[in-house]
Amino acid sequence: MDPTGDPLSPGDRVSPLEQALHAARALVLADLIAGEVADADVVSLVENSVVERRWWVEQWPEGAGYVAGLVAQDVQDALLERYGRWPLCPVCPSGDPHALDVEPELGTDPHWVCHKAGVKVAAVGSLGAAAGGATTS
Repeated sequence: MDPTGDPLSPGDRVSPLEQALHAARALVLADLIAGEVADADVVSLVENSVVERRWWVEQWPEGAGYVAGLVAQDVQDALLERYGRWPLCPVCPSGDPHALDVEPELGTDPHWVCHKAGVKVAAVGSLGAAAGGATTS
């Protein structure tokens, strides 16, 4: 324990940058798990995004609050290129399947949104609870 009673020494504390990156990773992984698409190659897409966003936040530390939405968008784009749309909208029961979008595109408190129905479906990291949880935006 250090003198403040903290079990971690000052050198062992996790920086705000690393906290933001770990949180973003966890939120996006939670959504991938909820959609049952968290295979090893998909998890690698998350890791690749986190590596790229680490550099981005190092250059612009004030952007740490935006990392979760950016990682979600990065993974969504990478999945589209390799496998198809993700996450599919759980709100619209008929018509062509379509993906949700992250809003705000660059901001804090990112949500998955269905523009077709005009609803917020879930916060990034909460797709597993989205069944029946959509609210109008």
